Amino acid sequence: MINTPADLTTRRRPTTFSDRIAFSFTMIARFFADTFFAKRYGHRAVVLETVAAVPGMVGATLQHLRALRRMRSDGGWIHTLMDEAENERMHLMTFVEIAKPTLLERWLILLAQGVFYNGFFLLYIVSSRTAHRMVGYFEEEAIVSYTEYLAEIESGQIENIAAPQIAIDYWKLGPEARLKDVVLAVRADEAGHRDVNHAFADELSQGR
Repeated sequence: MINTPADLTTRRRPTTFSDRIAFSFTMIARFFADTFFAKRYGHRAVVLETVAAVPGMVGATLQHLRALRRMRSDGGWIHTLMDEAENERMHLMTFVEIAKPTLLERWLILLAQGVFYNGFFLLYIVSSRTAHRMVGYFEEEAIVSYTEYLAEIESGQIENIAAPQIAIDYWKLGPEARLKDVVLAVRADEAGHRDVNHAFADELSQGR
C-alpha cells in the first residue's frame, strides 16, 4: 500500500545560515540536473537516485559511531536512515529497469557518487544539521521532478509502460501496475524522506 503524505507541496523556507547553505547546494544540484537531463526523467532518476541513496548510509554510519562513543541509544536514527538508504536504492533498481542507462550515464553515476559521498561525509562531520536540511531540500526538489514526470506520463508525452516486476514486488502493486503507479509510489517515499530529514535537522538545531 502506498502511504501518501497529506501535503506534497510543503516547502521549508531557509531561515538560518545553515539552512541557506543547504538550500544553495540544492539549487546548484538542481541546475545541473535540469541542464543535463531536461525532460529525460527516467534517466535523471537513475543518476539522482544513485546519489540519493548516499545520505542515509553516511548518516547511519556516523550516528552509529556517535552512539558507540556516547555509549547510549541512538533514538532510532540509525534504523530510520538505513531504511532510507535501502528505499532509495530500490528506487534506483526500479529506474534502471525502466530507463536502461547508457554507458555515459553509468560513468556519470560513478563520478557523481564518488564526489557526493566524500562531500556529504565531510559535511555531516562538520554540521549534521546542515546535512539533514540539505537532504530535506533535495527531497523537495525530487517531489517536483516526479510531479513533472507524472504530468508527462498523463499527457502522453511519456509512454505509461508496464511497471517492472521489481517495483510490483517492492511496493506490492497490482499485477497490472503501470509506470504512473511506480512514480506515485516513489514520490510518496520522497515526501516521507523530506519530512524525516527536516525533522532531524530541527532536532539537531535544538541541541540533540
